[in-house]
Amino acid sequence: MDVLAFYGLLVLTTLPPLVPNSALLVSAGVLASRGELFLPLILLTVAGSALTGDLLMYLAARRFGGPVRAWMRRKPRRRALLEWTSGRIQRYGLPFVIAVRFLPSGRIAGALASGVLRYPLRKYALGAGIAEATWATYSIGLGYLGSATTGRPLHAAAIGFGVSCAVATVGAAIQWAARRRALREPSEGGGEGESGGPRKGDGEDPGGRASSVAAT
Repeated sequence: MDVLAFYGLLVLTTLPPLVPNSALLVSAGVLASRGELFLPLILLTVAGSALTGDLLMYLAARRFGGPVRAWMRRKPRRRALLEWTSGRIQRYGLPFVIAVRFLPSGRIAGALASGVLRYPLRKYALGAGIAEATWATYSIGLGYLGSATTGRPLHAAAIGFGVSCAVATVGAAIQWAARRRALREPSEGGGEGESGGPRKGDGEDPGGRASSVAAT
């Protein structure tokens, strides 16, 4: 495949969400380790195109918050995901904007929730940029280091695919446990503090505003 066409394929598979590209990214790392591709340019291409896709989703959700909420409300799972993500963005801010990228469906949920909540663009861009740079580095690095270590592209691809699956599994387990805990908290605490009144936080109201993203 032509080098420019390969870079174009990287852009096309990383700009939109939910496009399976783990094998392609590992292959890019393998080719870079063999000197056929320039590693820094690969990282810049992958991270930059992914960040561009994130910002487009964020801006669309910020501009068309109503239709986005309506779309997320159509299925209970999507609605619960939006509310859960929104609550944690308000509670934890930038660290969660970064971390949510590595959870199942987290790239979409994080961008849409941030846009609907009108989370500051600069902070979102910073968080998404850090997340995508980290994701691109480890995804491509698996192929690069695997090929450099084993000297066999197929072995490197197998290692990269296995690690990617392991990361996805761990992320799914963390997300499931966090959502289970969030569902138990209202029933255990009843939304009240020890004094019987409403609980007070650090000046934020994650529960109230997070629920409003799904309200009509």
